[in-house]
Amino acid sequence: MPIQAIQLLSSPQRSKKTNYQLGAFLAFVAGAINAGGFLAVDRYTSHMSGIISAVGDDLALGNIMPVIVGLILLVSFILGAATTALLVNWGKRRQIRSQYALPLLLEAFVLLLFGLLGSYLTSYIQLTIPAIVFLLCYVMGLQNAIVTKMSNAEIRTTHMTGVATDIGIEVGRMLYWTRSESANQHHYVKFNNQKLKLHFLILGMFLIGAFTGAISFKRVGYISVLPISATLLMISMSQIFRDLKRAIQKHP
Repeated sequence: MPIQAIQLLSSPQRSKKTNYQLGAFLAFVAGAINAGGFLAVDRYTSHMSGIISAVGDDLALGNIMPVIVGLILLVSFILGAATTALLVNWGKRRQIRSQYALPLLLEAFVLLLFGLLGSYLTSYIQLTIPAIVFLLCYVMGLQNAIVTKMSNAEIRTTHMTGVATDIGIEVGRMLYWTRSESANQHHYVKFNNQKLKLHFLILGMFLIGAFTGAISFKRVGYISVLPISATLLMISMSQIFRDLKRAIQKHP
């Protein structure tokens, strides 16, 4: 991929094309981390619906410890999203180009630690599993907020419930599509072909990522996330280097 194309992925000047490209890649990342993380810690970490439902079940059954764990997972996801909001808003206020690159850089470093240290901590698995689950929930919240803010909430990458719902809505519109707009202004329906393609792309990339993550983790373990970390690092550093260069030129 050309350097200019990589720079555009995390540029503050957004377009639908770059949003779709980054969204597709991050959906792949989410699928890979979710599936690989399940093999590592026996728990999915990208969607909060199941976690909140489990909290309700455990609360009804009087299982207090799983309730506490579930709530901590939820808080971890929320803290990840909050971290992205803080970094992006901080960057916007200072008018730097790396406002979206900063959370991507943080995600790259967290996944790097997960990949490098995970295999060394397996002997203390009972202690490290909770920490790994909390960390992965934090990463998923961090990532979901990145593309949400970039695309003005048009794209989400870490859970597919909303994506599948939007696909169903557009398919329903396609089947019902009112061909003549003048026939009935109040009940005119037209499906959004571009939106349907986008959601199929996100869903497909998540599925490919899940398959790739599961196979990779099964074969090589924790270090399977290192290529993902390296790619995120490359995408984020392209804008950060430009900000550093501008700062050096301004204050030699």
